[in-house]
Formats: sequence, C-alpha cells, structure tokens
Amino acid sequence: MTAMPRILVFAGSVRTGAYSGKTADAAQKALALEGAHVTRISLLDYPLPIYDQDLEKEDGIPENAMKLARLISGHDGVLIATPEYNGSLPPLLKNTIDWLSRVRRDGDAPLKPLTGKLAALCSSSEGQFAGIRAITHLRATLLRCQMEVVTPECSVPRGGEAFDDNGDFRDQRLQQTMARVAAALVAQAAVSARMEA
Repeated sequence: MTAMPRILVFAGSVRTGAYSGKTADAAQKALALEGAHVTRISLLDYPLPIYDQDLEKEDGIPENAMKLARLISGHDGVLIATPEYNGSLPPLLKNTIDWLSRVRRDGDAPLKPLTGKLAALCSSSEGQFAGIRAITHLRATLLRCQMEVVTPECSVPRGGEAFDDNGDFRDQRLQQTMARVAAALVAQAAVSARMEA
C-alpha cells in the first residue's frame, strides 16, 4: 500500500483574517481530499531575525530556521500561499526563505531543505489581480533555491469576498483551480516518494 504523501502548508502572512491564511486553509482541505497527509503551520510560531550574514557568522542558523528546515525535510512537498505587498513577496515570507536557503547541515548530517523539494503556489489579494505579481516572484525565488515547483497555481482575487462562512471558495472556478493544484502536488509527491523508497 502506497503511503500518503506528506504535505506542509503555510501562508506568507500571519495577520488575523489574512486572505493568504484563508487560501492556505482551502488548500489544506483540497490536499486532504486528494489523499495527502497535511501539516498546517503558521510562520508566527517560527519568528526569525532579518537575515544578516554577519549575524549568521556570529550566531549560526537560528533554531527556528532549523526547526522549519527539519519540518520541510520531513515532508514530501510544500504548499505556500502568499499575499502581495507592493507588487511582490511579503518580507516575512522572503526572510523565511532566505534563512532556509542558508541551512546546509543539521549537526553532522547534511541538510538542504529546499533543494529538490516539491512546491505548489497560491496567491491572494484584495484586488482583481489576485497577487499574480507576488506568485511570479515567489516561483522565481523558489526555482533559484533549486525547488521543483509544480505548474498549476491558484490566485485568488477580491479576497474579502472570495470565501464563504465555512472558509470555502464561493467561486466554483476557484474550487476547481485549487483542486488541480492539489492534485498535481500530491501526484508528483507520490512519484517522488516511490522513487526514494
């Protein structure tokens, strides 16, 4: 029997009621329907200083970055839901990625949490553009970190109106798009897991 792919889900914002958080919640449901074992986290639980190479040289990788690195490494894929700040990534998300990209070892064992890891992307915004500029920048950043990003993506416009009281998308097309994203990530994660077994 094939084990369920393990998928880590988080949003690039920790604001109460953030559209990206609601999008991540919708992704969690869609992934579960595809048979994934989903871990949903908040970056609020992993605070990190602003990346600074001098700080890294003096103190090493922060423990919260190491915790996230281990968590990512223990999953077959990740799904990230980003908001859009000034046409790009929010600083919280970019800073998290910057620290994770610096992880090379966990004690005596090699550890590169982003290299070769599968990722799926979602975005959201208050306006009609749905965070598509941010998701484009996020895709480029993750590819530069040598992650494998699946092609389907889900961008949610008019975030304030997009969700019903149950946290589901009101628009059936968004439901279908998220389902495609979840299906693609789970299918590719299952293939990768079989190859590594």
